[in-house]
Amino acid sequence: MLERYHRELLNFLSRQVNDRDTAADLAQESYVRVLAAQSSGLAVLDMRALLYRIARNLVIDQHRRKEVRRHEDLAALPEDQHPPAPLQLQPEEMLASQQVIRAYVATIEALPARCREAFVLHVFDEYSHARIAQHMSISVSMVEKHIVRAMLACKLCQRRLRGEGGLAPGRPEERPEPS
Repeated sequence: MLERYHRELLNFLSRQVNDRDTAADLAQESYVRVLAAQSSGLAVLDMRALLYRIARNLVIDQHRRKEVRRHEDLAALPEDQHPPAPLQLQPEEMLASQQVIRAYVATIEALPARCREAFVLHVFDEYSHARIAQHMSISVSMVEKHIVRAMLACKLCQRRLRGEGGLAPGRPEERPEPS
């Protein structure tokens, strides 16, 4: 009975591990475990589902073992040969990221309440303009104006963070709107 799933399972495992020999080993181990479950008296209602569940678990186990071995290999290296932490985990980068986040949060919090609400609903809650208009009981056109105003404020914040200064003369989209 298990033979009918062999090619299908082997193809599935090959896609998972990107190695036909390893996939064949995992398929074989999957069959052994299914047969062991059957011989132990366990009632198997869906042979294919059990086979795939076991195979998937074996792929996960193999991945975990590889990660442990990789970490053990790194631990065996002398201290001065350890690879550096990823850039986003470097203390300077983390501090800079936190400062950028604080600047954007301050910019968004400084927006007028209705403008901020429309912007947050659009960007963070992923509401459409029409849904925001309905939610806030305003026109779609007003929603668009609020979102554009907020986006311009964020763009100005981005320029300040880059050290590009304030407003560029002659660019109306960067001039502050009267409150």
